[in-house]
Amino acid sequence: MTQLTQRELEGYLWGAATLLRGLIDASDYKQYIFPLMFFKRLSDVWDEDYQQALDETGDDGYATDTANDRFVIPQRAHWNDVRLAPRDVGRALLSAFLAIEAANPARLQGVFGNANWTDKAQMPDSTLKNLIEHFSKYDLTLAAVPEDELGNGYEYLIKKFADDSGHTAQEFYTNRTLVHLMAQMLEPQPGESIYDPTCGTGGMLISCLAEVKRCGGDIRTTGLFGQELITITAAIARMNLVIHGVDDFQIASGNTLAAPAFVQGDRLRTFDVVLANPPYSIKKWNRGAWEQDPWGRNFLGTPPQGRADYAFFQHILSSMDPTSGRCAILFPHGVLFRNEEIEMRRKLVECDRIECVLGLGPGLFYNSPMEACVVICRSRKPAERQGRILFIDAVAEIARERAQSFLLSKHQARILAAYHAFANDPGFAAVANVPDVLSAESNLSIARYVKRSKVTTTAGGATLAATWAAFDEEGRAFWSGIDALVDMLDGLTPAENADA
Repeated sequence: MTQLTQRELEGYLWGAATLLRGLIDASDYKQYIFPLMFFKRLSDVWDEDYQQALDETGDDGYATDTANDRFVIPQRAHWNDVRLAPRDVGRALLSAFLAIEAANPARLQGVFGNANWTDKAQMPDSTLKNLIEHFSKYDLTLAAVPEDELGNGYEYLIKKFADDSGHTAQEFYTNRTLVHLMAQMLEPQPGESIYDPTCGTGGMLISCLAEVKRCGGDIRTTGLFGQELITITAAIARMNLVIHGVDDFQIASGNTLAAPAFVQGDRLRTFDVVLANPPYSIKKWNRGAWEQDPWGRNFLGTPPQGRADYAFFQHILSSMDPTSGRCAILFPHGVLFRNEEIEMRRKLVECDRIECVLGLGPGLFYNSPMEACVVICRSRKPAERQGRILFIDAVAEIARERAQSFLLSKHQARILAAYHAFANDPGFAAVANVPDVLSAESNLSIARYVKRSKVTTTAGGATLAATWAAFDEEGRAFWSGIDALVDMLDGLTPAENADA
């Protein structure tokens, strides 16, 4: 059997999306392409398992049972059954999807999403037949396309869909080089539980699992948990985890702030590792309910209506195991210094859970030029780090290509080295004592603690590089001020003072 190269696989997968150009909006590609790809994969792997068992024993019943050990494909719900449908292809697909989900409730419930497959005005039989024939060109068996390669192809599609759909991509795509860095900083271990409360397509969970595997750990004992507001995105996350060969996972749909999915009795379930890229400063959330939160997540206070960042922050802190818990959260810089949240920030600093505040360069938020920061917290910091916070200014540790920003291996290595050293590194990292941070009104702005090297000059005056550095520094200060001003004005908007 011919094994597809990664480039061939990516071209084949993206070729399916090109069949939809002009028919539906690019932001809707994912709800049709991913379920078809997944359906083809399930059917081909089932056939592969069946044929191997049949070749070994010649027993059809045994071969069927063996194939069903991985996934059950009910009668008339196989890819080939739908491929033969002469008409009403959308209904045939939907029937197959529902049958497969019903036959595999523990792992595949809701995995195919909720696209309107029977809407012939939007998705006529001819289009669906073209898509099915396109996916039928190649086998997606494990022998032809191993899990890692199909997982990479899946991630490729996620990014391509993000590129095509514009600014809404932030809802389901986070820069993977940054995610990899966050996973390395948290060092997930075999047997631990990993949670993402705003999991998107599951990229952070998969990156943590990959980190366990990279370090030689047994990923079979690592549990993955996630919650995602958007139903189709949650379905894509489930598909993504299955395609990556993950068995132990739970992905829930729903609003994490309003209805957290992972609870134990009257308390939130806690996890060893939490990673998150929460939505930024969302304005429509139930602030009134948060004031009386039944799960006790408002221990720092109630955030302003205009931004729910500290609601997500408190949810994450409440979801950390009281002994082993640690988290990495991707935030816009405003959470570090905004005046509206000063009292919550003071309580946060006082409880000594913040271990590191990492500032990163612009463009790592998808389709946004703003600079990102990562806040690392621990339920119980090591003794030598208690009462101290590490600040890292890695704004220059970034590469750009075709208007996209990313972190090279050397950038990740320098940041990790500073994090592990937990020491002063002039111009790059600084360690501050908690009392000093509190005396600075709990301002966590990185520039307050990490002082950049002074501008150097030549005998004839400032060099071009030095002048540019000074200009860049002034620009960063200006735009940080503008961001703070915009946040303040947003908070004064009457329409946003009422609870959603």
